[in-house]
Amino acid sequence: MTASPADEGRPAAEVPVLNVANVLTVLRIVLVPVFLVVFFVAGAQDPWWRVGAFVAFVVAMGTDYIDGYLARRLGLVTDFGKIADPIADKALMTAAMISLSVVGELYWWVTVVVLVREVGITLWRLFGVDHVVAASPGGKLKTVTQSVGVGMLILPLPHWFWPIEWIVVGIAVVLTVYTGIDYLVKARRAARSAV
Repeated sequence: MTASPADEGRPAAEVPVLNVANVLTVLRIVLVPVFLVVFFVAGAQDPWWRVGAFVAFVVAMGTDYIDGYLARRLGLVTDFGKIADPIADKALMTAAMISLSVVGELYWWVTVVVLVREVGITLWRLFGVDHVVAASPGGKLKTVTQSVGVGMLILPLPHWFWPIEWIVVGIAVVLTVYTGIDYLVKARRAARSAV
């Protein structure tokens, strides 16, 4: 259907801030304290509470995929969503990784390396330092391996599963560092070519 002459020059309808994609983003932020409370019940040692924390983590991570899909598919991208979505993502992963480090189930150096990269790149994107580069396939794989690795550590899995957990976490750390460096190099290149 083509626009009528009367519609030409008329600004496109503004996307309301209160939409399903943004509601899911806010839900993810709300689930962060829920995850923390459930995780630390009984000193993070009760298997059933750990399963509950895992469920909260998975639901929150699921909203990350769904809200992004809906925002793009239904044209619900807003300035609020652009800011809140990465904050929600990092808040959840930060809460999960710090919680695991506090109870001695994730090395602190792993948490620090991942969070420095994640927070640094997020701030880079938010404040538009140099040029912002689109997320790469490696970045998406990094997110998946981080989520799977952290999720397995949250679950009360048997000790024999430990090597598998750490292989996934190791891959996540390597991808985190690699994609962070790759992003910065591409952003600097884009800035130079624009001059």
